[in-house]
Order: sequence, then C-alpha cells, then structure tokens
Amino acid sequence: MTTELTLLERARNIRLAIFDVDGVLTDGRLYFMPDGTEFKSFNTLDGHGIKMLIASGVQTAIISGRNSPLVERRAANLGIQHLIQGREDKLTALAELREKVPVELDEIAFLGDDLPDLPVIRRVGLGMAVASADDFVRQHAHGVTLKAGGAGAAREFCELIMRAQGTLDAAQAEYL
Repeated sequence: MTTELTLLERARNIRLAIFDVDGVLTDGRLYFMPDGTEFKSFNTLDGHGIKMLIASGVQTAIISGRNSPLVERRAANLGIQHLIQGREDKLTALAELREKVPVELDEIAFLGDDLPDLPVIRRVGLGMAVASADDFVRQHAHGVTLKAGGAGAAREFCELIMRAQGTLDAAQAEYL
C-alpha cells in the first residue's frame, strides 16, 4: 500500500471517478424477494460524497458486472453522468467509457472490491479498494479505504479526491 501523500498526488489530476456497485456502493449482499425482485441498500453519506464530487467538477461513472434497475435509479438520483451495467470485462467497459469521456488513464480514479475490478484498478491513475475488498485486490490497489463498501468508503474516496484538488474545504464550509 502507498502512503497518503502518494494517494493525494495521484488524486490531484483526477477528472473522472468510477465506482463499482456491489461491495462498493453497497455492502455486497444481494437481497432477493420471493417473486424474484431484488433490493439493495445504499449509504446516504456515500451518495452525498458523490454529489459533492460532481459539484467540484469531477465527472462520475459506474461500471458494474450486474444489471439492475435499482442502480440505474440510484445513478440518476445522484447525477452520475455515465452508467455501464452488465459488464464483467471492466477493461473493455473502461475503453468504451473513454471514447465518450476523453480523459487519460492517469486522470481516472476507480473504486472496487473484487477480482473483476482489479484490471481497472491497476491501470488507472488512482485505483483503490474498499476496506472490505478481497485480500488480493487490496494488495494490488494503490490504496485501501478505511471504511467498508456500503459503509462510507465511497464518501472517503470522494473526499480524498476533493482534498487533493483543494475543493473539499469549500464544499464543507457551505454547511457551516
């Protein structure tokens, strides 16, 4: 794992932040009702962190291996600009996203938790894992959040980027 200073340096030039869903924006548990419908539990602190990051000028995206109308609704509610679902090959999804959003790899941050996320984590400028991520993924990420997926990790990730870019204090000061 790298030092916080290195993480701040990596975060300074981020223009696009990408999130996995299950295990990152949620705690990773999948809930299915008897009729086959599913539900997910999202953290409101994470959601507000994403909104603050967007307001600071950083674009956001979700790349998820599963398809879920709940994720589509959550992304729309938060103002997440780009959504790619049902994609286990996240490197290919990243390449497609970069065709729409012209950014360099070192201007991209990704927050993930499991092996399908690792190829992206290793290629972007700031590739991080949540505290509850798979051990192997945590070992190969640039950094690991202190909080678990679905429990504030995304907020921590957003605030790290904003701190590095000098926008966090002003965003928080609006509430004083």
